[in-house]
Amino acid sequence: MTTQQIRPDIIDTYLVGVGGGAWPTWNSPDGAYVTYTAANVSAVGAVPMFTLYQMASRGEGNLAAINDASFMTPYWAQVKLMYQKIGATNLPTLVNLEPDFWGFVLTGAPGGDPTKVPARVSQVAECANQPDNAVGMAGCLLALGRTYAPKARIGFPPSFWGRDATTVGNFMLKLGADKADFMVAQTSDRDAGCFEVSPPPSECAGRGNGPFYWDENNVATPNFHQDLAQWVAVQGKLGNLPILFWQTPMGVPSSTPGGTWGHYRDNHVQYMLTHPTEYTANGVFAIVFSGGGSGSVNITTDGGQFARLFKAYLANPAPLR
Repeated sequence: MTTQQIRPDIIDTYLVGVGGGAWPTWNSPDGAYVTYTAANVSAVGAVPMFTLYQMASRGEGNLAAINDASFMTPYWAQVKLMYQKIGATNLPTLVNLEPDFWGFVLTGAPGGDPTKVPARVSQVAECANQPDNAVGMAGCLLALGRTYAPKARIGFPPSFWGRDATTVGNFMLKLGADKADFMVAQTSDRDAGCFEVSPPPSECAGRGNGPFYWDENNVATPNFHQDLAQWVAVQGKLGNLPILFWQTPMGVPSSTPGGTWGHYRDNHVQYMLTHPTEYTANGVFAIVFSGGGSGSVNITTDGGQFARLFKAYLANPAPLR
């Protein structure tokens, strides 16, 4: 970023694992990884963002884990530690709570009712008044943040996974996601070209038959207007919370499908940074760009695309709603 003179407003960092080898152990004393990361991010003039991704350590979609005291006791201890370390920095900080997990909860909730998904929650002293179910879990994640990191702004990431916006929005409302500070719009976390090659690499397999490359003219499906509209519909269910787009792929546009490892085609950067008012007019306050796979395009493999478009955007930034 320094070499390319990219001056980001936000830098996102994952916090993963529960127990041995998890993020609290990455530096000494426990949890210092948050302290060091926040200091480094602040030093370049950006706001730290932490994506809490602890739930996947027991296997994605393993809802039994949240009702297992042997798992949830260290889970909650680490959540509390994260917020305490964030609070100690005294820096404004963004927190993204458990991507994908809420999609699995919706899939596994009987009748789509999160109160019917049992979870260990009231064992946490600060959350003794929260119910022992998925609703209480979401509430406790917020309560701990409000208690220990008052400068943090917290968001939940809904997952569509083939569902309509009304279903997803109503479910997130039942969870209490409207009590957060923003909502996280999960963009496709891989470049379109990674899905298009035959056969796709394992990290891009199983995503359907496409098409994957979005129409910038917003006529054919899929396109950018359709995607934004579904997130705005969810936003309406959650009290019109501001939106942060997250894990937005960084590929370079091409008329040729596919690509190669680290050089797959995509047009999210191109479109979103040249049509910013479409997003800010709908309550989008930030877009976080980063590929979600090891073969995803990044600023070292994009031929300078992001640096060029980012600088052009900053020369004429879009006003927030």
